[in-house]
Amino acid sequence: MNLYQNLSKNPFVIAGPCVIESESLVMQVAEKAKKIVENLGFVYVFKASFDKANRTSVSSFRGLGFEEGLRILEKVRKEMGVPVLTDFHESVQAKPVGEVVDILQIPAFLCRQTDMLVAAGETGKIVNIKKAQFASGKDMRYPCEKVQTTHNSQIILTERGNFYGNNDLVVDYRNLLDMQNFGYPLVMDMTHSVQKPSGAGGKSGGNREYAPFLGYAAAAIGVKGFFIETHPEPEKALSDGANMIALSELEKVLSRLKKLTEL
Repeated sequence: MNLYQNLSKNPFVIAGPCVIESESLVMQVAEKAKKIVENLGFVYVFKASFDKANRTSVSSFRGLGFEEGLRILEKVRKEMGVPVLTDFHESVQAKPVGEVVDILQIPAFLCRQTDMLVAAGETGKIVNIKKAQFASGKDMRYPCEKVQTTHNSQIILTERGNFYGNNDLVVDYRNLLDMQNFGYPLVMDMTHSVQKPSGAGGKSGGNREYAPFLGYAAAAIGVKGFFIETHPEPEKALSDGANMIALSELEKVLSRLKKLTEL
């Protein structure tokens, strides 16, 4: 069974730190998350960004650079023996990134960028399209069609909330139900959905205490994919710490999620 078939048939978790802060942190999170996720019977996909090109402030930490970031992601893939997902921000990055990772992610803000969607599809890798904060679930048929023009139908769709006034997001579960109808593996991004974009004075804030419950509600309506950014010390994370689930809490959250997926 290939990876896409595995994700289509089984509950899975995409988890890791928001951005690659250091090689040691990435390996630490990947090792512990893999053990927790697989022991609970989920398929595990490691996630981290090599570059956070959409930070609120120009002075915010973005990562360790393109080449170093990809080197570390490749190390995770080889040494941990897990599939790897990362996002990219320009169409020219798709080919070199696709040579390293198993899943290319289209950021929510960029899910209408035709050149990026086509470039991702042309790699032949799985393409995870995050639903824009301004889009409905039904709108996501169009990004999917752009990827399909490359004769690549290995698509995942991810929900991450909609703008609700300034610096706030709300999850409308009708969007999840609508995206389920497309037949692709569907993911609930539990942590970005509690983000407060640009809402913390030059960076994004968040309400991590709500994140588990968004996942539980999604599982209750049949969603089997869950996206979680996690960190040993979220308060010290260099990106998105305010909405992350602490690594020490991951097992408790996933244990409940697993029970819900089995109902």
